[in-house]
Amino acid sequence: MDRRTRGIGLLLAAVVVLVGTLAVGAATAPQIGGADSAGPTETLVGSQGGDGGYHADGNVFLLEGKERVWNEDSADSYFDVSYRDDGTVLAAFMRDGYESGCDPYPEPCTKTGFRIVDPDADGGPAVTEEYAVPVRSKTDSEVHDVEELSSGEFLLADMDRERLVVVEDGEEAWTWNASSFYDPPEDPTRRDWLHINDVDAVGDGRYLISVRNANQLLVVERGQGVVEVINEDDGDSDGSCQVLDDELLDSDGDGDIRCGDPAILDHQHNPQWLDEGAVLVADSGNDRIVELHRNDTTGEWEPAWTLERAERLALQWPRDADRLANGNTLVTDTRNARLLEVAPNGTVVWSHRTPGIPYEAERLPDGERVGGERYGGGAETPSRDVPLLSAGRIVVHSLYPATPYWFVERHVAGVLVALLFAVAGVTEWYRSR
Repeated sequence: MDRRTRGIGLLLAAVVVLVGTLAVGAATAPQIGGADSAGPTETLVGSQGGDGGYHADGNVFLLEGKERVWNEDSADSYFDVSYRDDGTVLAAFMRDGYESGCDPYPEPCTKTGFRIVDPDADGGPAVTEEYAVPVRSKTDSEVHDVEELSSGEFLLADMDRERLVVVEDGEEAWTWNASSFYDPPEDPTRRDWLHINDVDAVGDGRYLISVRNANQLLVVERGQGVVEVINEDDGDSDGSCQVLDDELLDSDGDGDIRCGDPAILDHQHNPQWLDEGAVLVADSGNDRIVELHRNDTTGEWEPAWTLERAERLALQWPRDADRLANGNTLVTDTRNARLLEVAPNGTVVWSHRTPGIPYEAERLPDGERVGGERYGGGAETPSRDVPLLSAGRIVVHSLYPATPYWFVERHVAGVLVALLFAVAGVTEWYRSR
């Protein structure tokens, strides 16, 4: 067989492998969004993005059962959402293209903050109030979470400057800067340093925050600072927090950074405080939901319950989990674009396939509560990662959010094999000339 014929054969093999991999993957994909518990449910959803990626085509919407009854989509991204007593919705958001109020950045600029959305406004859902501040970039600078305090103030997780902010009547009334606890860069606005992505009031002046890039949860008290660290630095895990060049750094040169064990938490989102010894977390980097309990003997926080798969499909970058009043758990499975309600044994009792890229969901009327039923059982947490292939899956889904949910490690392998055949075929073709 001459080189030209061999080259054509290899190129045909590449096409067969690629088409076969994708066709079989689509045909055998798990069907998600089919489970439906008895009785109507109302679920409020904040969606970060859509066809335009993670920073475009965001919206906030309400589901009754699985029917969307209203939608507001005037921001590039929406994040944390919650119903207020007057029937309006409080939502963290980001939008590009502001023509004024951009100082110190050039116009047009990106702003982030929170909005009040009235679902019953004349002409459809509308933004009735907005608190927004300019930020350097629309990526990794957004306010991911806002909470309304009993005082009427608003508590924000400011990812741009890595701090907590309490806003009263449109003005900053109190701040806590993470640079008082972590080694800071010269200018936090120029890098994705800590990625503080969540804050919840768990007591009077007592706040639970998620420091994503450090794999840690902190309890901060006004007037005292950090009073507890969940997943404290054990001295052996620094490397996991420096995987990317723009994450944690050793600014003071002492050879150490604060970084939690990635086997416990890895780039987590949206923790829920269940009680003084239990917290429920969307453990995004480990593609699971985990409930951590404090060990009464050692004081360490340890996994007590995990959810890694549902509807025959592994979770992919889940970013929210709420323990509901009925004892079940509502999960936002971001990269699979689905919402799930699961029983303690992992059985799916309700699920919904969402358009776009869901960030967070709340089941009404309670929303995310402080306090909830504990699970237990000492769940094991076996790793499902496949060296290189799992990293490839993560990259593909991150760069191309429209990638089908069923595209996992075996499909990455199939595409790589097809590429190898294609490269070999092209090489043989040129050598035959």
